[in-house]
Amino acid sequence: MLTRRAALLLAVPVALVLLGYVLWPALQTFILGIGHLGEFFGGWRSANVRALVNSVGISLATVAGASVVGTGLAWGLWRYGIPLRRALQAAAALPLALPPLVGVLAFLFLYGETGILPRAIRDLFGLAEVPFAFSGMWAVWLVHVYAFYVYFFLFATAALRDLDASLLEASADLGASGWRAFRRVVLPLLQPALVGASLLVFMLSMASFTAPLLFAGTEPFLTVQIYNLKLNGDLALSAAVSTVLTAICLLFLFLLEARPGRNLLGASKGTARPVQPLGGPAAWIASVGVGVVLLFVVLPILTVGLISFADASSWTVEILPQRWTLANYASLFADPKFFDPIANSLQMATLATAVNVVFGVAVAVVVAQRGVPGRWVIRTLAILPFAIPGTVIALNLIVTFSQPSPLSARQVLVGSFWILPLAYFIRHIPLVVRATTAALEGFDERLTEASADLGASTWTTFRRVVWPAILPGVAAGTLLTFVAALGEFVSSIMLYIFGNRPISVEILAQLRLYEFGAAAAYSVLLMVLVGLSTVVLRLVSSRG
Repeated sequence: MLTRRAALLLAVPVALVLLGYVLWPALQTFILGIGHLGEFFGGWRSANVRALVNSVGISLATVAGASVVGTGLAWGLWRYGIPLRRALQAAAALPLALPPLVGVLAFLFLYGETGILPRAIRDLFGLAEVPFAFSGMWAVWLVHVYAFYVYFFLFATAALRDLDASLLEASADLGASGWRAFRRVVLPLLQPALVGASLLVFMLSMASFTAPLLFAGTEPFLTVQIYNLKLNGDLALSAAVSTVLTAICLLFLFLLEARPGRNLLGASKGTARPVQPLGGPAAWIASVGVGVVLLFVVLPILTVGLISFADASSWTVEILPQRWTLANYASLFADPKFFDPIANSLQMATLATAVNVVFGVAVAVVVAQRGVPGRWVIRTLAILPFAIPGTVIALNLIVTFSQPSPLSARQVLVGSFWILPLAYFIRHIPLVVRATTAALEGFDERLTEASADLGASTWTTFRRVVWPAILPGVAAGTLLTFVAALGEFVSSIMLYIFGNRPISVEILAQLRLYEFGAAAAYSVLLMVLVGLSTVVLRLVSSRG
């Protein structure tokens, strides 16, 4: 792919960037926090210990709930002739593209104490008060299940494509019931995929910030503790909480990367999907189930769109707002102060993504190049930000760049415009790296050898031979990075200043001002930007 000399020359700046902006800030926080771990464990009833218990408990419950929903949905769509199967399959992946804050906002509008559903039930049954308040631990759990079941769905769906369907036929011939066949035949074969999804979902749930911040009430969580302690000026104890949280997430990242048997399903024949038709009561039950799942997935998104046209001043105790308006959208584009967060998000996401693409491709080329000493270290450092929660990355930057440093050209980055693009860049390094590395794994190196034999330079070979082959992978990583940066909230809320506040922070600000229509309009615009980004980058990828 590259000459050994060229690969070594490229590996040097790549390693320096990873050491300087990924490892060094993490070590700075670790050094600050390790001396305060005793204060963290200062009593079993302390807020930090309760935060640890809550975070681990909710993460385990999220894995259980998301596995049932995601795996059951994947199995039902694969095995049975369910009505509207294609529509359900398309809708099932929607939460993956939904910015976290928008998803939480949707649940707040729909299920919150002043939300549409509780008020509708109150009026329908003539109750004096709403029958439930969507808050507390169970609310955090439900939001997590909604956001993370999609990983079980995608992992299980991919595994089922390779499942040898003749095993089910043989099981049925031997008299096994459908449930027994699923439990004794299918689940063992799905185990590698489900273990991978479980580790990933546990790690993502531990790193979750938005749902605990808005719904947990007085119950502490590790990510929220980091944020609150930083706001209170206790940077050392915040670093100690970050150290504990990072250690847990790193452990699960190691298990995720090192788990055995990831390719067990690849040995199967992958025969045609055996669709089992449904009739009678089973068909009715399946239809109702499909409707419930579709409502559960789509209704929050539709609710945000509906509220974006609401005149918030006309919505007090009614089920729905009494007046509708386009003013929420008009303000976004007519008033500069409303448009500034949109411009900031686009500018910072574009800048961070451009750097991520250049750097991520360089890292992937070095990692994929044989003969580069220590390339496993570069690979490890490149995926490290995936295991570091956004709150911890933000704290790492605060600890490291709150004073002049050679890494910041002797400038104080905290409190400047550039701190957020830097945070976005660090958080999303693994996205381009993993996507490009996957593309390079399928690249035939004999093509580069042939190009070199014909006299092409290293740069010409890369530009004319390697780049077209890996472009779809690079485009996929670019899409993920840009979309994630557009909706980034966790790092933003800890690092932003008024001059660079992004859309996500402005959504929360409007929500706190009870400007529900404006908050929903920003959310819809963010979803539209995500959708347009997806379409544009897919077109670029297909043409490439």
